[in-house]
Amino acid sequence: MAQKALILLAAGFEEVEAVTPIDYLRRAGLEVCIAAIDAGGDRTLTGSHGIAVRADTTLAELTAKAGDLTRLCQALDAVLLPGGLPGAANLAASGEAGALITAMFRAGKLVAAICASPALVLAPLGLLAGKRFTCYPGMEAELTGGIWSEDQVVADGNLITSRGAGTAGAFSAAIIGKLLGEVAGEKIARSVLLQI
Repeated sequence: MAQKALILLAAGFEEVEAVTPIDYLRRAGLEVCIAAIDAGGDRTLTGSHGIAVRADTTLAELTAKAGDLTRLCQALDAVLLPGGLPGAANLAASGEAGALITAMFRAGKLVAAICASPALVLAPLGLLAGKRFTCYPGMEAELTGGIWSEDQVVADGNLITSRGAGTAGAFSAAIIGKLLGEVAGEKIARSVLLQI
């Protein structure tokens, strides 16, 4: 059975940080579901640079279909959070998204966030406390409790963080490596000629 990853999209998401993981994870054979947040039922969201992406579903629909948040969490192996502004702020404003992300983290499932999302989404949820992390340059200045690194991608337990659009490929390969093994992550990186 394929591992399942959920990518949460909110209006104003950074397109490269959303589409690159979707593409790479699907190439690796992972089942990827794109869920829109707070879209009023609309599945088409516009990113921070005017590119529209149609989600597979909404988080509300996905939760209802699973029965509740606990069952949804049990059905998933990873949740991914693209950054971008105001996308990351819109993700952070969603109580439903926050509850799922926190449940996934506490269940030991993979939580992966890039760009502004580690600072704006994970930090307020308390998920960076005592963890090594990275984020978009400068956003770490306001954060306490985590251990900031300027590495492109930082993995600490069930948490993977990355810096921005230019690190989306390495971020995606690290997620694949965590879910399917390092060899699988390296294979995808080689197949797309990713320079890490």
